[in-house]
Amino acid sequence: MRTTPRLLFGLVLGLIIGLLFGWIIRPVEYVDTAPASLREDYRAEFILMIAEAYTQEEDLELARVRLASLGSQPPINFVIAAIDFAVEASFNQNDLQTMNRLAVDLRSMPASAEIDIP
Repeated sequence: MRTTPRLLFGLVLGLIIGLLFGWIIRPVEYVDTAPASLREDYRAEFILMIAEAYTQEEDLELARVRLASLGSQPPINFVIAAIDFAVEASFNQNDLQTMNRLAVDLRSMPASAEIDIP
C-alpha cells in the first residue's frame, strides 16, 4: 500500500520534468521547413506573396516554379484553394485581386508536363 503514493509521486515528477525539458530547456525548433508542410493560413499568405511578386516581375514561369514548391498538384489548384481560404478569412480586396490575377494568368497558360526548377 505504501508503493502507490511513491508511484504516483514518481509519475507526476517524471511528467513535470519531461514537460519542463521539452517545452523550456530544449523545445523543438523548425528550420528550413518545406512550403508543402505549411498550415492553410500560412500557405495562403505564401501564395499571396508569390502573387505579389508576380505582379511586380510579370514572370509567370517563375511564379509556377515557386508554386511547385507546394506539392505535385497543378499550381492553379493551390491558388484557387488560397483564394477560397482568403475569402473565408476576409482578406482585403487588393489581396484577393492580386491572387485572382495570378489564377487567371495561370489558366491562360498552356499546361506543361514538367516545371524546370533552376
